[in-house]
Amino acid sequence: MELADNILESLRSLYPENAGRARDRYARLSHWHQDVFGHLPSGFVTAPGRTELGGNHTDHNHGCVLASAIDLDAVAAVRPVSGETVTLLSEGFPATVRVDLKGLAPRADERLTSAALIRGVAARLRTRGYRIGGFEAVASSDVGVGSGLSSSAAFEVMVSGIFNALYNNDRSIPPTEMALAGQEAENEYFGKPCGLMDQLCAATGGALRIDFKEPSHPVVASVPFDPEAHGYALLVVNTGGNHADLTSDYAAIPGEMRAVAKLLGGKVLRDVSHGALMENLARIRETCGDRALLRCLHFFSENDRVEMMTAALVDGRFRDFLGLVQASGESSIALLQNVYAPATPASQGLMVALTLTERFRPGVDRAICRLHGGGFAGTIQVYVRESDVEAYRTYMSRWFGPSAVTRLRIRIRGVESFHVPQGLSAQP
Repeated sequence: MELADNILESLRSLYPENAGRARDRYARLSHWHQDVFGHLPSGFVTAPGRTELGGNHTDHNHGCVLASAIDLDAVAAVRPVSGETVTLLSEGFPATVRVDLKGLAPRADERLTSAALIRGVAARLRTRGYRIGGFEAVASSDVGVGSGLSSSAAFEVMVSGIFNALYNNDRSIPPTEMALAGQEAENEYFGKPCGLMDQLCAATGGALRIDFKEPSHPVVASVPFDPEAHGYALLVVNTGGNHADLTSDYAAIPGEMRAVAKLLGGKVLRDVSHGALMENLARIRETCGDRALLRCLHFFSENDRVEMMTAALVDGRFRDFLGLVQASGESSIALLQNVYAPATPASQGLMVALTLTERFRPGVDRAICRLHGGGFAGTIQVYVRESDVEAYRTYMSRWFGPSAVTRLRIRIRGVESFHVPQGLSAQP
């Protein structure tokens, strides 16, 4: 099925490395939408995944992060409908999702489902004064579930983007509002604790330094980040771990940090100082435990490291940046302790991948690696020389499979909508 010229032009701009693949993907979604709903979509909405560059587990305690949108994304072919029912089908998921927007309170029977995320995003947007309404959509995502690249944030922001394109005169909802809607949906409706970094990257695009001191009004600044300009490729390695039973492990990290902050008179660690932490070591160990103390030490060092990483990128000191990447990974292992799940010590795929990567062609141009994202299972992040990409891919495939290594490129733009020539109407 042919796509309109304006959409093809947009795809070439948004997917410069994979415009042909994007064209086929969007055409397939358009055809699927017609097959399911009996008519072509009015347009498309896309939101990217993200890669965390620095600031592992700092955002939820109002710290600083360095992260970027990537060229993997969630895409929906959409059309508005009368009424307030959302109907959505997603590739790889057999069930049709239907959400009646007349009732926007959290529902216990929807926890951990896509319906919860749709309802939660809609509820937040309506509360903030934005319009919502029904739509029909089919969706595809190449941000793998459990890949550590934030498939959930891509989906949440895509849903915000649909409401924006269909009912708010397009692009009238600011990126931060879309991000906050996604976070609230994930926290309060889906039932998973998370910070705001993932959603903000998906909504904004590009490489960003984000300060969450005031989380409802994060300070966002673009950062120059182009590994390829320095002869490096950015990769992630999926170790095949399962995130399904790790919610309590994720929740323990911000919980322990906040317990220490409370002991020192604050709500989150950003409210207290590193000096106060050091002056109260014995008290913290006795009251909150050693792991909580070590995780707090990680927070302060990682928060400072984000500033050093940002300065290195701005100054063009890419080797210094890579040294800080390695230091971030070492801190996550030794202090944050999210390299494997405490309940399953026999499963340590992340640590195996990190160790094998460090043994790949050691020397001046060795691979640089760190734990990526939430941790406990999932992916590591790797920088290798352009000339070593295929050798590294072959090397790691021996243990993690032929599709384990994914190359990432930076996506400059965040959530986007593409209209068919007649445009998306505000009302069906």
